[in-house]
Amino acid sequence: MPEQKEIDLRAAINAISDVIENRPRSLREFDQIYMKAGDMVLQSELVARWAGGKRLAFIGDGDAISVCVAYLQKREIINRGPSEIVVFDFDERICSAVTRFADKEGIENLSAVLYNCLDPFPGPTDFDCFYTNPPWGASNEGESVKVFMQRGMEAVAYDGEGMVVIADDPELEWPKRVLANVQAFAISNNFFVQKMMSQLHSYHLDDAPNLRSCNLIFKSLPGSKHILESLPITDPEQLNHFYGRDNSPRVRYVREKKRLDYGKAHEDEYSLELLESE
Repeated sequence: MPEQKEIDLRAAINAISDVIENRPRSLREFDQIYMKAGDMVLQSELVARWAGGKRLAFIGDGDAISVCVAYLQKREIINRGPSEIVVFDFDERICSAVTRFADKEGIENLSAVLYNCLDPFPGPTDFDCFYTNPPWGASNEGESVKVFMQRGMEAVAYDGEGMVVIADDPELEWPKRVLANVQAFAISNNFFVQKMMSQLHSYHLDDAPNLRSCNLIFKSLPGSKHILESLPITDPEQLNHFYGRDNSPRVRYVREKKRLDYGKAHEDEYSLELLESE
């Protein structure tokens, strides 16, 4: 195992900015709320170290942490990272952004699969660990978090590790209830909390700019490996308020409108006011 080298912060920030430039705009309707750039640098280095040499499944990845991890390793800004990264996301824009970036930068161990977590997990189920930053469950006591965690557990066949990013605010009640429910769900599936890293990340969130999130790192109990039939999520208790108050799932996939000018400003974002001719 190579010794973790000291990170070049300037190079890392510049690399993260390349990833941010590539990823699609967030859709708040689906609780896509992006982590701030400085925290993305720290999170990516942490995930790379945590999943070093392992096969890592991302159950959703609007932040593009998957791309950051792979890109930092490709650029040799960090010298350790996962052996393979697969992103499972229902937003085709995100999957295409992952694929385009991997192709452009020659990152061979990074790929994406179009997948909605309400459907049975498509496999494979031989990943070593999973990562998810799901809808935080403020309006459903964490039921939406459990769905993403369940798919992650299926990806590792209930034998491995998981990193779950959810709200962590000592001033609010609902994050405490979600944290308790998520930990109970993990224990019921033979996972225990190996580590909690509190109030670690901040977000571009207009209505709650001070809300932060934590990393919960789960590990399976010895001898827990098993493969269960993956079933669709149909329980109304889990679907109600999935993406927030009165916002239950109604979309299977977010489809991408194909363009030839990726990386450029959309023409519907601006207008031109011309110089007056003399």
